[in-house]
Amino acid sequence: MYSMKQACHKTELSYETLKFYCNQGLVPNVKRVHNNRRVFDDRDIAWIQSLNCLKNCGKGITEMKEYIDLSMKGEASIPERKRILSVKKR
Repeated sequence: MYSMKQACHKTELSYETLKFYCNQGLVPNVKRVHNNRRVFDDRDIAWIQSLNCLKNCGKGITEMKEYIDLSMKGEASIPERKRILSVKKR
């Protein structure tokens, strides 16, 4: 398990950005320990790295949320996820 600070280091995101992503629901099922601090496992880290890729591709929060929601639906949503990735910003 990783603390917020460790997760930021592993994902190269600022503390504020990671906290924002968590508050926006972009990192689903984040666990909290007894003092209500977030903790992340390797799956969460991989998920956050995917968000970073979406951000670097120019996707906004709305598109990221849509992509995450589709990802939670499994393989059946792959065509729609590909569509999101193929749309270019103007």
